[in-house]
Amino acid sequence: MADFRNYQNRAQSGAQSGAMIDEGLRAYMLKVYNLMALGLAITGVAAYLAFSLAFANGQITAFGQAIYLSPLKWVVIFAPLAMVFFLSFRINRMSVAAATTTFWVYAALVGLSLSSIFIIYTGQSVVQTFFVTAASFGALSLYGYTTKRDLSAMGSFLMMGLFGLIIASLVNIFLASSAMQFAISVIGVLIFAGLTAYDTQRIKEMYYGADDATVAGRKAIMGALSLYLDFINLFLFLLRFMGNRN
Repeated sequence: MADFRNYQNRAQSGAQSGAMIDEGLRAYMLKVYNLMALGLAITGVAAYLAFSLAFANGQITAFGQAIYLSPLKWVVIFAPLAMVFFLSFRINRMSVAAATTTFWVYAALVGLSLSSIFIIYTGQSVVQTFFVTAASFGALSLYGYTTKRDLSAMGSFLMMGLFGLIIASLVNIFLASSAMQFAISVIGVLIFAGLTAYDTQRIKEMYYGADDATVAGRKAIMGALSLYLDFINLFLFLLRFMGNRN
């Protein structure tokens, strides 16, 4: 009887420990998604404001000439890339507050660089594509979170495909092939759809209940950054299919 009671105590203790882990994991993933969502909101607001400031009464303003036509446009294009590398390499030396602020600045710079999509595509098609991307991203991320299948092998394959996609995109800058551009867009959608599920599972597995607040905060920021990049790239590749050009 005593052994049975000891077994019950151990089972109850294990159940309580599992419940604590589940609760901590949910809080951790919720923080990741909240950070990502706020980053996307900052990007959207920054893009719309930049576009609004760039044009007035159908005419390009001095601000628009600076960010779209002058040599400053290269700074606008490459500043987000520099910022994401800075955050990735410095995250372990930064406080959570500093890393979060850097993420917000990065999201705003991405918005500034993406403001040109309002010149190329109609506002309605941009909005429609955003909601399609959000629905697709939600379904893919949910799959990555709930599946019992190990996606690490798929992730390695997708990363190799991503490098190939980057090289093909650079080559097509000089070739300007519409057929190659179509193929790049199709492959881009598939790659970032897969990466959304893979990254979600990877971020989930990064959770460790014994992490202190600083380590957990850094993990959440890097997780949010990964999902943010997946969302933005999935949106841009889908926009090439769904977007109505001005």
